[in-house]
Amino acid sequence: MSDEPGGGRPVAAVDCGTNSTRLLIARVDDGTVHPVSRHTTITRLGAGVDATGSLTDAGITRVVAVLEGYARRWRDAGVTRVAVSATSAVRDSVNAGTFVAAVRRATGTPPVVLDGAQEAALTFLGATVGLAGHRVVCDIGGGSTELICGAGAVGHWVSLQLGSVRLRERHLHHDPPTAAEYAALCADVESTLDVVSDAFRPQDGRPLLAVAGTALTTAAVARRSTEADADLVDGTVLTADELAQVIEDLAWLPAAARLTYPPIVPGREDVIVAGALLLAGVAARFGFAAVQARVADLLDGVALRAAVGAWPSARVGST
Repeated sequence: MSDEPGGGRPVAAVDCGTNSTRLLIARVDDGTVHPVSRHTTITRLGAGVDATGSLTDAGITRVVAVLEGYARRWRDAGVTRVAVSATSAVRDSVNAGTFVAAVRRATGTPPVVLDGAQEAALTFLGATVGLAGHRVVCDIGGGSTELICGAGAVGHWVSLQLGSVRLRERHLHHDPPTAAEYAALCADVESTLDVVSDAFRPQDGRPLLAVAGTALTTAAVARRSTEADADLVDGTVLTADELAQVIEDLAWLPAAARLTYPPIVPGREDVIVAGALLLAGVAARFGFAAVQARVADLLDGVALRAAVGAWPSARVGST
């Protein structure tokens, strides 16, 4: 079985995000990603980065431990091409080099620390494969939020210093948070979005495409899913009223009580409302009547690039 780009072996794409570390093992055929498996582990790499500008040793250790387990998974799957990316928390940290070295030791390949433009382009690529017409994509991460729009290619993009972890750490200091804290968070979101271009307004009545953990978890809660399986809510459309109802249901609960909702996994219970408020703020600012949750995202874009050899040092063990 060939292990050349575009050959028969699956590729592995990894995202070391602010709140979670994720793995996609997939086969790529003629520009289409066929997932073999997806895995998400909450690692909170970016805890404290907004305030200190530095990754903690504990956060790095958590990610490395998860990556060692992921490496066993991709070796068992016959993967020889691995593309590892890191996003907001790492690019914002003064000790990113320490993290990069630790990940390279754990995986045999160096991670690429994506800048905002790269993250936006890869997210748009992954989220819009197979979709025609003009699309607006919103990727809410733990540390940053990317807004991207275009028809078949990126037309406009912006990377904002807003994310579920960052906003929770800035504003939500009680459990459950107070009304004043929620108001401060919403004001932060509104003031940041107020100066963003109107290029991200909807066209032809299409919903906002929302990717990553906040969107998928919110959609699963809205649909009363009995398990945390993102594939079950892929393509789910939520109206603005439905999104507001999820926020109302969760906002005034202590974080631990939110875990009674099966889609909310440990590590997301304290940030899900911050993320959902941000998603609602984006939809309201640009005039979207609905949002559509989509599983395909940055990881799918990374897999597409790795499969055609357009990722630095994607082969395991390369130097």
